[in-house]
Amino acid sequence: MKKFRYIVCLLSLATLSSCDSILDKGPLDAFTNDNFWTGEGNVSGYANTFYEQFLGYGNAGGSGDFYFNSLSDDQVGRDFDQYPNNKGVPSSSTTWRNGWIEVRRANIMIEKVSQMTTLDDAARNHWLGVARLMRAWQYYKLVRMYGNVQWVEKSLDITDEGVLYGARDDRDMVMDRVLDDLNFATQNVKDVASKTTWNRSMANAMKAEVCLYEGTFRKYRKSEDSQKAPDGAGATKFLTACKEACAAVMAKGYSLNTSYQGNYNSIDLSKNSEMILYKAYKEGLLMHSLIAYICSSTQISGMSKNAFESYLFTDGKPLALTALNKTDKAPMVDGHLSLKDILAVRDKRLSQTIDGVLLYNGRGYTRYNVGMESTASSGYGICKYDNPAIPEGFRNNTTKNYTHAPLFWLSVVYLNYAEACAELGAITNDDLNKSINLLKDRAGLPRITTAIGFSDPANNHGVSDLIWEIRRERRCELMFDNNVRYWDLVRWHQLDKLDNSKNPDILRGANVANDMSGCKADKVGEYIDGSKASIRAYDKKYYLYPIPSGQIALNPQLAPNNPGWE
Repeated sequence: MKKFRYIVCLLSLATLSSCDSILDKGPLDAFTNDNFWTGEGNVSGYANTFYEQFLGYGNAGGSGDFYFNSLSDDQVGRDFDQYPNNKGVPSSSTTWRNGWIEVRRANIMIEKVSQMTTLDDAARNHWLGVARLMRAWQYYKLVRMYGNVQWVEKSLDITDEGVLYGARDDRDMVMDRVLDDLNFATQNVKDVASKTTWNRSMANAMKAEVCLYEGTFRKYRKSEDSQKAPDGAGATKFLTACKEACAAVMAKGYSLNTSYQGNYNSIDLSKNSEMILYKAYKEGLLMHSLIAYICSSTQISGMSKNAFESYLFTDGKPLALTALNKTDKAPMVDGHLSLKDILAVRDKRLSQTIDGVLLYNGRGYTRYNVGMESTASSGYGICKYDNPAIPEGFRNNTTKNYTHAPLFWLSVVYLNYAEACAELGAITNDDLNKSINLLKDRAGLPRITTAIGFSDPANNHGVSDLIWEIRRERRCELMFDNNVRYWDLVRWHQLDKLDNSKNPDILRGANVANDMSGCKADKVGEYIDGSKASIRAYDKKYYLYPIPSGQIALNPQLAPNNPGWE
């Protein structure tokens, strides 16, 4: 009975959201018959279930991958966000469970497509590439969360006890296998122009993300935290693969959208020249709740003081070095503290990310006549995803927002390319000019060269001035996107920066010096304080999530748990 429960836990397929999906008719093993694996249409339909892994802005009332992940130094959460699983080892985890479901789904597709005689070689290799791409994507997410995991390359059944009850494999070996899958996918997925289906540029963009993570993780990891010493050769291998994948995308004719905010609040991304893959929403068919959350009468998670101060001034200098007006004391204008003059001398992305006035407890704000006052935990409200052209009844109604969500897009490729080049120690001014300097042009900032020309006193990562500025560019360009910041801190081995006892500005907000009596929010001096006097203390064990205790009970060879979670 114990073995049966474990297999059900590992292999259950009851996660599909579509009630009419062909895969809801029964377990995947039912589709080994000749009635299904006969034509490319069926293969395409099977592969479409992989799209469920790309949450985008969410489905209906649920949260998505943008804005909602507030465990970082970018957001002051409405609720106090602790490190993951700080309360102890969970008995179960949907992330762990669903990860293995998707691995098995990919392995079944690999096995069955390999056997199909109705496909020509190009079609067969395309769909094998899709399946291996999604197996790689799922393993990437499992490894970055759990470290060592079992490498499985076949669809398991009840007779495969040696794997079902096997020990975890070394995470470096698993990621080497992931790179094999990514290489196959980028060589075989069809090179088509579609922005809503499988295409080679999407595969290269995904490869770049995975390889940048792995390359920097291996470069910066510490043996006392990850149980493994840095791996210079492995880092170089993955960073080189990242650079090559980015270059392949950059050669395909994509170009930056003229509007930064337009990547996030558009009801049609089909003609956006920056998009590689996006998630389309449609009024009345598939909608989300992101805009409703940031326009809510319930207090929203606002930008942190630390994040606000990370944006450069229009002279290209950081807060400590600028010659421009660096005040953060917003004046009272028409009953609200106005950020107009403060934002005018900053990176243009900041004014397209937060509201032009402060909104906080005691001084709510109605944005675009949406019909309700909003407040933000830090005072800095989030407007990045809002679109005033959508009618009020849709914008402030959960489940009825229909702006499209970017999934893979060019600016991220530029960021990945510049960082990989810099980490390889071989970056040139030409590399900068064809990547992040194009982002700086759009943001209204001066271009940089490899000789930065200044050292930011805020650099607390122990890296060169150039790498610090590339990391800053990434933070500002991808503010609140895809939980990027959290995983960046993990791969750079900077997770201790989320300890607010040592970095108090990560849970503080705006300066309300000109409305001290009107502001009813908690304050420290002149600044809104979102910490509620709570401490989020860092522990090295937080670099990995714990394996669920229920899984270890079913398979003792998963023990010992990750360091610190034993």
